[in-house]
Amino acid sequence: MAIGTELQVVDDQNERTLDGAERAAVLLLALGEEHGRHIWERLDEIEVRQVSAAMSKLGPITPKMLEGLMGEFVHKLTSTGALTGNVDATERLLGTFLPDDRVALIMEEIRGPAGRNMWEKLSNVQENVLANYLKNEYPQTVAVVMSKIRSDHAARVLSILPEEFALEVVNRMLRMEAVQKDVLEKVEQTLRVEFMSNLSHTSRRDSHELMADIFNNFDRQTEARFLAALEEESRESAERIKTLMFTFDDLGKLDAASAQTLLRNVDKDKLAVALKGANEAVREFFFGNMTARAAKMLRDDMDALGPVRLRDVDEVQSEMVNVAKDLAARGEIMITKNKGDDELVY
Repeated sequence: MAIGTELQVVDDQNERTLDGAERAAVLLLALGEEHGRHIWERLDEIEVRQVSAAMSKLGPITPKMLEGLMGEFVHKLTSTGALTGNVDATERLLGTFLPDDRVALIMEEIRGPAGRNMWEKLSNVQENVLANYLKNEYPQTVAVVMSKIRSDHAARVLSILPEEFALEVVNRMLRMEAVQKDVLEKVEQTLRVEFMSNLSHTSRRDSHELMADIFNNFDRQTEARFLAALEEESRESAERIKTLMFTFDDLGKLDAASAQTLLRNVDKDKLAVALKGANEAVREFFFGNMTARAAKMLRDDMDALGPVRLRDVDEVQSEMVNVAKDLAARGEIMITKNKGDDELVY
């Protein structure tokens, strides 16, 4: 299928030019599921994306436009009237011969989540992930990418890249003139196919990780009930979830600097309630990361509380765990399940 040529189509109303991808889209839309399937199956990944994007934006295609494109085939097709290319029609057609996850990925790029384009999406990719991919690209390609994403994100990515490589990218950016449209489109296509599609698969969370996150937010009675029931069904799954869960007791494995950062971000009244229901080892850990005077005042506050409902303890302990996760996500502390283990990324 010649994707690179153009066709001049004239109807009674106005003159309209269809480019190669639009021509292919009109043809495949007209052929429909039965006759178009074999053509779709022979397109490569980039061609499928090009044609799908063009099809979703075609709008009305009149019989006269079909005649200019398809010649003798128009006589078989005009009886059905005009065609309309839109997002829904494109999605239905793709769904007849492509796996659901691939269709979803293509349609997300066409629609764009919340209207975002490729460069906006890249600006939301973690800088270390983006830098790890770009370090293997040509400096000129990286210069184009850096010139298109947000400047604050570009700065973070450049600071992670190898220094000599990053300097070469900077020099290319300084000498770079206006990027030709076809070059920019080629870079976008490469990023979609080689980077964003792979990222969408690799970033998909393991179901046990997701469930461990949910269990972390149960109160301890609900957590115990569900784990007990799950152990009867699948001991392996229950053990894996328990391994992945990050609980209040795991806060006792923070390094000293992380513990002190956490303490500065937790309300002292809530800390007293949380430690009221903690085991002795966790209590001593937090007392050990305070001044002697602050630790004594906290013990006095805990004594003054009297009996505390288990539900209240669970609630504030869960809040502290969430505060710790937020701090870890911002890079302010490091949290681990066991001292010496790899960092858990949330």
